[in-house]
Amino acid sequence: MAQHPMKVVLLDLDGTLTKSDGGIIGSVIKTFEELGRPVPDDAELRRFIGPAIIESMKRNHVPEQDLDRSIDIYRSYYADRAVFEDPNNPGNKVPGRLVNVVFPGIREQLLALRADGYFLALASCKPEYQCVPICDHFHLSELLDGIYGASKDNSRLDKDQVIRYCFDKIGFDGDAGDKAVMIGDRYTDIDGAHACGLDAIGCRWGYAPAGEMEEHGVYEIIEKPEQIEEAVNRYFQTH
Repeated sequence: MAQHPMKVVLLDLDGTLTKSDGGIIGSVIKTFEELGRPVPDDAELRRFIGPAIIESMKRNHVPEQDLDRSIDIYRSYYADRAVFEDPNNPGNKVPGRLVNVVFPGIREQLLALRADGYFLALASCKPEYQCVPICDHFHLSELLDGIYGASKDNSRLDKDQVIRYCFDKIGFDGDAGDKAVMIGDRYTDIDGAHACGLDAIGCRWGYAPAGEMEEHGVYEIIEKPEQIEEAVNRYFQTH
C-alpha cells in the first residue's frame, strides 16, 4: 500500500462532501408513508443524516419486527426508484442518492490535499455499495484514494468499524508512524474517531444540531469547505 509513514485524511460523505439532505429525507418520508407510520418532524428528519439508517429507525420507534422491512423500503427509494426531482437536471427523475450536490469548494480542497501528499479515504456509515456510485456520479472517486463504507448486512455499521475496516484495507500502521484525522459533521464522526484513538475536525456546513459537535469533543470546527486544507495542515503540523 502507501509508503510509511503516511498521513490519512478520513472524510465523511453526507454533510461533509455533499449536500444530500433532499434525497435522504425524501426517502425517509416515503418509507414512513409506506409503513403507515407518522412521518417524523423536520428536526428529527434531519437527524437521519449521518448515523446508520437502522439506528435512526430505532430512535423513531419503528418496531423490531418492521426494522428489516423499513431498511429495504428506504434503500429501494434511495438507490433504485427514480421518483425524485433531480436538482442537477430539472425535469429528470432520479433515486434519492442522486438528489445531491457536491458542496462548492470541495473538489478544489481534495485536489489541494492530494497535492500536499495526504492519503484521502472516504469513511461513511452509508453502505459502501451506495457510496461508490454516488462518488462515481459526482466525479469524486478520482479525487479519493479509497472509498470505505458500511456493509450491506449491517455487520459493519458504526463509524469506528468503518475506520478500522479502512485502516485494515490500506495497511495503516500507527507503530510505523502513520497518522490520521477524521473530517465530518456529526457526532458519529467524532465518536467513531475517538473510539479509534483519533481526533475529528468538524464541519459547520453539515447537519449537526447546534452544540452537538462541541458536546462530543470535536478537536476543531471549521466554518466552510475552503478551510479544510488549512485545518488539516495545521493539525498534522502539531501531531
